[in-house]
Amino acid sequence: MDYFINRATNWDTPRRISMANHFVNALLEHVEPKSHWKGMEIGAGTGLVGLQLLQKVRSMVLVDTSVKMLDVLKKKIKGVKNVEIVSSEVTDYQVRDIDFVFSNMSFHHIEDIPATLEHVYKITQPNAVMVIGDLRSEDGSFHQFDPVPHRGFDTDELSEWVENAGFSVKSVNTYNVLKRERMQGKISEYEQFILVAERK
Repeated sequence: MDYFINRATNWDTPRRISMANHFVNALLEHVEPKSHWKGMEIGAGTGLVGLQLLQKVRSMVLVDTSVKMLDVLKKKIKGVKNVEIVSSEVTDYQVRDIDFVFSNMSFHHIEDIPATLEHVYKITQPNAVMVIGDLRSEDGSFHQFDPVPHRGFDTDELSEWVENAGFSVKSVNTYNVLKRERMQGKISEYEQFILVAERK
């Protein structure tokens, strides 16, 4: 089932654009993308993050399972030559040619994080950089009407999974706090973290 089938055409709201910008700014504080790199975004959606980084690398693979989200993305990149769209799980990508992997607010939608990280290791080059942005552990209210596999992440546990997959965690930092009114008059806060790792 495409979780985003009825949301894709109206996805690029000012709030989501701001969230993407916060992540990109945090990423660029920790990583300097190289012009010879081949990048990959896991959970590319409509390209709010990936398209901001596209000109900093040689080429980019944008991966997402939502056909509708990718339909929106395809319209944005019409005529762009250095982009490949993969409409599937990242585990279906089999070529070991990636230098730079990043993902923003997508890992909590992935069922088996350790298996996904192990596959990312298999498709990345030595010393590849991986950046994960997502929610710290929360009470489930962020997706209160839409159940997802993970209610954010304990970053110690996530770091352990990353290390076990063959990466070395370089840093984990909170970079943003989202505020949402979940009950009338009550504002809930959700911390977003950025994890930077390097393939061993």
